[in-house]
Amino acid sequence: MKAIVCHKFAPVSELSYEECPDPVAGASDVIVDIAAVGVNFPDSLLVQGLYQLKPELPFIPGSEVAGVISEVGANVKHLKVGMKVIGICRLGGYAEKVAVPSDHVMPVPDSIPLDEASALVTAHATAHHALKQRANIAKGETLLVTGAAGGTGLAAVQIGKQMGATVIAACSTDEKCDIARENGADMTINYSKHDLKDTVKLLTDKKGVDVVYECVGGDTFHACSRSMAWNGRLLVIGFAGGEIPKFPVNLALVKGYSVVGVFWGSFVAHQPKDFIANMQELIGWYGQGLVKVHIDESFALSEAVAALDKVTSRQVKGKVVLVP
Repeated sequence: MKAIVCHKFAPVSELSYEECPDPVAGASDVIVDIAAVGVNFPDSLLVQGLYQLKPELPFIPGSEVAGVISEVGANVKHLKVGMKVIGICRLGGYAEKVAVPSDHVMPVPDSIPLDEASALVTAHATAHHALKQRANIAKGETLLVTGAAGGTGLAAVQIGKQMGATVIAACSTDEKCDIARENGADMTINYSKHDLKDTVKLLTDKKGVDVVYECVGGDTFHACSRSMAWNGRLLVIGFAGGEIPKFPVNLALVKGYSVVGVFWGSFVAHQPKDFIANMQELIGWYGQGLVKVHIDESFALSEAVAALDKVTSRQVKGKVVLVP
């Protein structure tokens, strides 16, 4: 099979598109013939050696796939050859085939195109877990989403609205603000034109926001940390802007809010039943048209470097996928 291989921790430009051995199914695995794979910001960190996990080299990146089962392990009884599925794999997704543990695979309804299914997992699942399990967001609360036109930011806008929040979307351009509004945002802030902290204060009548879904880091994080309401929850999602901020903990003390880390991969490992329940709810919402995947662009598998460059330059509105 063809795959994208990382031979050393280095810039994404050094990834290699090459022939690799087909994966072998273990007794509890299935082999998925990949129709599409989602491209995510952490993929670029992983291949540079900058992520929380450092896989043994060489490895194939890619963690969310959709396709058709071509082989099942001896112990797998609930999945069959020919089924359309979503698969969550820690590695191996940037390829034509991948072996996935059967408990990390779920059937896809015919109503969901496989390219959209591949992009439904990480971004939407992260946002869902963050707002549901980590923030316990309640109907009527105010949610601020930064980087709100990116894959996981746009998902947080949709899911926050579905869960009954008033959603403020913060984006870097007017075009991105328009996309956030089209996906359910009640209010938007273009923080390249307007001061984020001052505008949040104005929009919330000085109360601040109950929950922040913070994807950017740097100065954006610092503005959010000064924009929290009493009993607020500041969700740390990632640092797409490149700078990991240092948090002045006295702010949490004085303003009475919590800083809450969100690491979806650990959630899947520690709470697999909750993960499956979340995915079933997400797929149900998708079927009702309450959430959707906005695919900005599809790239051939061989163009993985270009796809990652688009994601890391923060030019994406929604999601990017690779199609083997």
